[in-house]
Amino acid sequence: MMKKNWPTHSILVIAIVATWIKTYVVYHTSFDLKIENIMQQFILFINPLSFLLFIFGLSLFFKGAKARNRYIVITSIILSIVLYVNVVFYRFFTDFITIPVLFQTNNFSDLGNSAKSSINFTDIFYFTDVAILIIALKWLKIGQKISLVKPAVRRAYFVLAAAVLFLNLGLSEIERPQLLTRSFDREMLVKNLGPYNYHLYDLYIQSKSHAQRALADGSELVEVNNYVRSNQAEPNAKMFGLADGRNLIVISMESLQNFVINNDMNGHEITPFLNSLTKDKDTFYFSNFYHETGLGKTSDAEFLVENSLYPLGGGAVFFTHSGNKFHSMAESLNDKGYFTNVMHPNNKSFWNRDMMYQALSVQKFYDVNSYDVTDDNSVGWGLKDTPFLNQSVDLMADLPQPFYSRMLTLTNHYPFDLDEEDQFIPPYDSNSKTLNKYFQTVRYMDESLKSFFDDLKAKGLYDNSIIVMYGDHYGISENHNAAMAQYLGKEITPYESAKLQRVPFFIHIPHSGVGKVETEVAGQIDIRPTILHLLGVDTTKDMQLGADLFSKDHEDFAIFRNGGFVTDKLVYAGNACYDNSNGSEIGIENCQPYIDRTTQELGYSDQIINGDLLRFYDLKTGNLLIEQAEKENK
Repeated sequence: MMKKNWPTHSILVIAIVATWIKTYVVYHTSFDLKIENIMQQFILFINPLSFLLFIFGLSLFFKGAKARNRYIVITSIILSIVLYVNVVFYRFFTDFITIPVLFQTNNFSDLGNSAKSSINFTDIFYFTDVAILIIALKWLKIGQKISLVKPAVRRAYFVLAAAVLFLNLGLSEIERPQLLTRSFDREMLVKNLGPYNYHLYDLYIQSKSHAQRALADGSELVEVNNYVRSNQAEPNAKMFGLADGRNLIVISMESLQNFVINNDMNGHEITPFLNSLTKDKDTFYFSNFYHETGLGKTSDAEFLVENSLYPLGGGAVFFTHSGNKFHSMAESLNDKGYFTNVMHPNNKSFWNRDMMYQALSVQKFYDVNSYDVTDDNSVGWGLKDTPFLNQSVDLMADLPQPFYSRMLTLTNHYPFDLDEEDQFIPPYDSNSKTLNKYFQTVRYMDESLKSFFDDLKAKGLYDNSIIVMYGDHYGISENHNAAMAQYLGKEITPYESAKLQRVPFFIHIPHSGVGKVETEVAGQIDIRPTILHLLGVDTTKDMQLGADLFSKDHEDFAIFRNGGFVTDKLVYAGNACYDNSNGSEIGIENCQPYIDRTTQELGYSDQIINGDLLRFYDLKTGNLLIEQAEKENK
């Protein structure tokens, strides 16, 4: 009797409702989407529906029950995979995946350990709706019969789907005006559009960015150039050329956040060597320095350092635009007679580095094949920091001078595994295994850096070098806020979370005697002009968005890739404005001028990258090559 009483299209209803409810449950159990009022909660509830009505509704065009049911089940499986991939990605990056990231298949094998740490046995429940459909079809025999759907009924169905979509968009626009112009704020897009519509929108954005290059004619650079020139910072005469002729060594300190500097963990000093540098007369330590990376993380930090441009909001620019023309720091130092190279004991194709380094005019890439890597000297992601840095000094000793060596450490990387003999301090005692191990790998990195300085001295490279070290991105994501609150002894609000994006930045100039602690607000965008000016390189004509940190014209202003920012007086995070002196929330109108400027600056950077605009710019003369653009477009 039960088999005969099911309405003809019950399986369609079950598919829509099951996936809808599952998605809404996942919102609350797997993502940290901050809901501020009932309207936002309602938008969150309805936002999957329009897409699900449409995608499952296509089954109404099938004439046979078997083909229709197969389509519904396959669609359910695909949507479950899409949602689950976002969940796993969010656990690690606290962000949502983008189409360019999905095509970064070269990285998947190297991401193994991190991926395993983000997958749980209970994740089978993310496919609950698929199981419900199979049970309904196989055992309850629902959907065995099908009746012809009249065109008028189909039209009414899709009109309903469109109405739900427009209702969703209308309410979202009320809650977040200009929502669709903020493609860099993926959390806001998912919260308002839902994960499935978000991926369609992401597809549109990526297609648009590819079209930008094809349609670019160089005229776009006029406005960008005017902005860059109006915001240039005049070099500090006392600092310009201070390190002229010295070797340049730049070290990317993996996942190192600033909260560990001059701090302890249960009485154990976390970074004794780096702490000593903050008091060293030859070292500049910037204590209010922020990372500005996006989904590309370490590679984004490299891009910022080399180009003084922001990375893209979706995906890693190392993958998406490695064929572009760039005016990198390596290119400028090549012209000054430096031997430019990168040292990183990983596969050369990881993050597409072999291709991107060519675009950045790096002369030599010392990848994993340049190092003696064994099971005994490796952990986690590969060669441990101490043997990596030690072997790198041996390589440097044979380089022509002056050289520019940029180095990327590995050991302090999620999931922060470490051999027992390298554990100089005990683990922390929170409910987060990630944070508990993080202090130990940071301590190990600190010891490795101390050994590196000693090796440079032993090889006679120290005295005639300048050593720059920066934290590349956060190590502890917002998923561990409870444990961080325990360690720091305070609630992790959006304001505090923004402040936790500070990373250490050191400029060590041996025998200079001019070092000190700098407290001005700054970001990775400022590294390139600062270093080049220290080396005596004129950047007046360079198309860069950062400013020399030693310049009196440098502004206390750091922009986040997600559209947030920090100044000496304000913090904009989580779509709220805060007083930077005490963390109290204040009216959004206080932040609005900087919000507008942040959007403008990120937009200019995106235009340069997506349009490959530097191919229309002559770095030596500062002239726009409009005629060349016209020839390319004929």
